[in-house]
Amino acid sequence: MAAAKKAIVRAMPESFARRGRFSQLNPVEIEEAVSELAAAPFYPTEFPYAFLAAFGNKETTIKRLRSGASNKSDLGGVLQSSNIHIAVSAAGEVTKTLLALKASPATARAKARFILATDGATLEAEDLTTGETVACAYTDFPDHFGFFLPLAGITTVKQIRESSFDIRATGRLNKLYVELLKDNPDWGTAARRHDMNHFMARLIFCFFAEHTDIFSGDGLFTDTIAQMSASDASNTREVIEAIFRAMNLKVADREAAKLPRWADVFPYVNGGLFSGAIDAPRFSRIARSYLLHIGALDWTKINPDIFGSMIQAVADDEERGALGMHYTSVPNILKVLNPLFLDDLREKLAEAGDNARMLLNLRKRLSRIRVFDPACGSGNFLVIAYKEMRAIEAEINKLRGEPDRRSDIPLTNFRGIELRDFAAEIARLALIIAEYQCDVLYRGPKLALAEFLPLDAQNWITCGNALRLDWLSICPATGTGVKFHADDLFHTPLDQAQIDFENDGGELTFPLIYANPKVWVKTLF
Repeated sequence: MAAAKKAIVRAMPESFARRGRFSQLNPVEIEEAVSELAAAPFYPTEFPYAFLAAFGNKETTIKRLRSGASNKSDLGGVLQSSNIHIAVSAAGEVTKTLLALKASPATARAKARFILATDGATLEAEDLTTGETVACAYTDFPDHFGFFLPLAGITTVKQIRESSFDIRATGRLNKLYVELLKDNPDWGTAARRHDMNHFMARLIFCFFAEHTDIFSGDGLFTDTIAQMSASDASNTREVIEAIFRAMNLKVADREAAKLPRWADVFPYVNGGLFSGAIDAPRFSRIARSYLLHIGALDWTKINPDIFGSMIQAVADDEERGALGMHYTSVPNILKVLNPLFLDDLREKLAEAGDNARMLLNLRKRLSRIRVFDPACGSGNFLVIAYKEMRAIEAEINKLRGEPDRRSDIPLTNFRGIELRDFAAEIARLALIIAEYQCDVLYRGPKLALAEFLPLDAQNWITCGNALRLDWLSICPATGTGVKFHADDLFHTPLDQAQIDFENDGGELTFPLIYANPKVWVKTLF
């Protein structure tokens, strides 16, 4: 029994232990708990209780189920009314057991929404309300944690299931962030919090780049740290600093800089992301381990439109408890953007048919649309607008027989203001990632890679108070120079040089304010 209880403890993240009892959990905590359960030894008699604990069931609830007071199972499993009927099967009989759970009169009487069967090697489950099913190796069931989120009372299930990687990455990055601040308390002060946020943005870029061929060799960043830093993490900071220094140096300048041979394989990135101070915080053995685990994730699955909204809570002490909960879903964003201007663009595309001239005019119009979000957060409205416009442009290029054509839609036409330092940093990074993903999708990896680096040094996201800034100084009328009046996140001087919009022309503007306020679109015809 002691070993079995340990299995349940292993299914709980540290936050559970601190609370001493279970309560409403956020998706990040649930994903962590489910992952720990799947990685722990499988105890057949204890699995149902550990599974329910991972989804936030209170200790008193589990005690009642264990005693039989509230367990209504007629198959020797665990049946929680209105929730789930779980049974552990004999080896190789998972499908048979699942069918028995579905046919069970007790399942129907208890109005269980889910049934789940496992033998510790495979796992199968069904949502009896929707008919959706899951069948996977037992160790892979954390990849499907979103399927079971109704057990925790979380209703935005579809959006979270589609963002399971982003939730997992957010949880891992949060652990690293907290651990680094514990070892480097000065980096958590107002004077250095910006440096900490910028460091995390650099890491996120590196994780994405090493899994998408931007860096030569899959896992180059993580593998280099694993190989070149000591296991006790005594030189991890120095290894990371050398890598960051390489990405701030053009090839012609590297010989004089005397970079280590292992750092010289990293490309020149800059674009402001690796300029300025390149110092990194001190790493403990635990922080180093967290970093290596983050790098082992499949970063090709990142959704920049959602990930940014989730990750911004990592840097906010007050929001960290709600990781993965507060973000605007893509369907809700499109409820604003579609009637605002996207529906009109799609109608014009349909009207154009295969008329080359009309398609050309529509492409020019696309290139002149400016999207301005004066409270952009981590940029999800801007990212969705950009991706939807690229989809329309790609269809135009296809109809005109130019599928490989470089996009005429510049990122500089997507402007935002954000008060919080880290959110603004992530907004720019999310747009950069979205641009690359769109290029890969519509033009192919070869052309996308050829034009991605170095990054554009211009910064189109302003970190400042939108209530105190002149919006027209950031998203001005045609022909007016652009000048930011707030310090941006890439060490650009306060009096930043003008960054004009591309593709200027005659202008018809129509400001619309949504969601306190949300988006302002300027269309240039």
